Amino acid sequence: MMPHIRPSSDLRNKYNEISEFCHQYGEPVYITKNGTGDLAVMSIETYEYLIGKFELCALLEKGMKDIRLGRTIPARDAISEIRKELKDETL
Repeated sequence: MMPHIRPSSDLRNKYNEISEFCHQYGEPVYITKNGTGDLAVMSIETYEYLIGKFELCALLEKGMKDIRLGRTIPARDAISEIRKELKDETL
């Protein structure tokens, strides 16, 4: 899909239209200033979704680094440790 591009004057004059588009399609609207890209506007839902993906990618990257550096333990050992911690918390 082609990006939705609007001039900065539309933020003031057609805010509701831009907001409706962002909520309906879940895509950003690119705002230009003097014909040059300046901002991207999106719904809070889209923003939170993108931030969640970013945070997940960062955690996966950290996990992959731990694997490369040998900072891992077998899954059964990890599960045993988790169960032990959960048991200790309930006591």
